[in-house]
Amino acid sequence: MAANLNLVKNNILLHFTIAAFVISIAGCSGNGNSTPDKSLATVKEKKETRPKKLKKKEKKKIASAEKTAEIPVADKPANETEPENSRMITHLADKVDEYAVKNGYSTRLCFLVDMSLPSGRNRFFVYDLEKKSIVGAALVAHGCCNKSFISRPKFSNAPDCGCSSVGKYKVGEFFHGTYGKSFRLYGLDNSNSNAFKRGIVIHGHDCVPDGEIFPRVLCNSFGCVMVSDNFFDRLSGIIRKSDKPIVLWVYG
Repeated sequence: MAANLNLVKNNILLHFTIAAFVISIAGCSGNGNSTPDKSLATVKEKKETRPKKLKKKEKKKIASAEKTAEIPVADKPANETEPENSRMITHLADKVDEYAVKNGYSTRLCFLVDMSLPSGRNRFFVYDLEKKSIVGAALVAHGCCNKSFISRPKFSNAPDCGCSSVGKYKVGEFFHGTYGKSFRLYGLDNSNSNAFKRGIVIHGHDCVPDGEIFPRVLCNSFGCVMVSDNFFDRLSGIIRKSDKPIVLWVYG
């Protein structure tokens, strides 16, 4: 009888041992499965965050740019502008005036962008067509042509080229775009006919300072007319008050 009891006890202990072993295997299997899941989640997170960092870096950079301290916006009187540049501005302003009269654009003001000047110099000019004088000037970036940086502008009208395009533009409606507050630009010449399709606009950016930095060079845009944030606000006031569309002419 005692022997039978011992046999029963041994069988019970054996069953418990087997059950514990099975439970132990199941637990290790679960832990083993959880480790790959966790590592996969980590890899996925890294894959998702890495582009964000690059995107933020690229957006902040735009192209190789050297930030400078902000300087209060200052007008550049006509008598301080280089004589050759002043004559060219006056000549082109007269042509804009004729074009504006024929085509229903503003005969009060126009914007002229002289890309032949160094990028560290003021080369965006607000011109009073009635007084025949420059009433404002500021820095403006040229397109990088999809390079990391170019110090001198190259011009193209090709889609997705990243370059500036020469020619006359109609300054269009205000909107909030990729770089914040912007004004659409519509090309009026064969040399810039793709401006709207390319998304070429006037916008501000913090890599453009409010004062001249020559002999240093300015940051690049992706073909947009990119000015300082403060100067953009000033242009915005001028554009909004105009009863007719303003002509902007980029030349170089």
